[in-house]
Amino acid sequence: MIIVNKKTNKLAFYDNGELIKTFPVATGRTSKLTPEGSFKIVNKIKDRPYYKEKIAGGDPRNPLGDRWMGLEVNGTYGTTYAIHGNNNSKSIGKYVSSGCIRMYNDDIHWLFPQIEIGTKAILTTSDLSFDKIAEEHDYPILKFYDGALRLNGKKIDLETKLIVIDSRVYIPMREIFEIIGATVKWNNKTQTVTAVVNGRTIKHKPPSNIVNVDGKDVEITVSKVIDNTVMLPIRNISELTGYKVEWNAKAKEIRLTGTKK
Repeated sequence: MIIVNKKTNKLAFYDNGELIKTFPVATGRTSKLTPEGSFKIVNKIKDRPYYKEKIAGGDPRNPLGDRWMGLEVNGTYGTTYAIHGNNNSKSIGKYVSSGCIRMYNDDIHWLFPQIEIGTKAILTTSDLSFDKIAEEHDYPILKFYDGALRLNGKKIDLETKLIVIDSRVYIPMREIFEIIGATVKWNNKTQTVTAVVNGRTIKHKPPSNIVNVDGKDVEITVSKVIDNTVMLPIRNISELTGYKVEWNAKAKEIRLTGTKK
């Protein structure tokens, strides 16, 4: 997701629920020129010509820079409004455009390959934080769980932090399974993880809501893949591994109880 806040002339880039980077931008010279709403990136063009003045794409004089990410706004389908580079770096941070969102060329060179066609772009004028704006548009924000995790009464610290999305806590599958004695293997060809734990063979292709346990499909809350790490909803660990999962609100602890077989 991309969010452009015209109040601050900043652009935020989110990936997998995490705010990755923010950038200064330039927007319309009047408040109405840069449209507001939820739009999609519908094209990505390198070296787009500036047709109005017949300036070739890639020409240093081109006010569009050399990267263009077109927005579908009111049927224009990426031909009129876009997030693009510029030929005047001094304009960034100001209200100067005819409606497009301008970025520093170095910034859009970084952002351009990260964005897929169909990415949602929210254009707004707001006093809210980027996270709050994202949540208002039904984008689940990744947060870290700040309580304790105990296994059979002993506090454990994982290398990968537990995350919270939509009030659900997710735990790194490989790390917790190996701690409780599982063997875990990843099949790159099928994009499937297989774990053998407590006499059970568990197969899962993330992200999905199905885990195969000893040949039988079990439905879970959809898993996540964060930074190449498979994250399982901790509430589903019980039916997958046989370990009991409890939440102690007073102590702010998640407690896993069970034994290795």
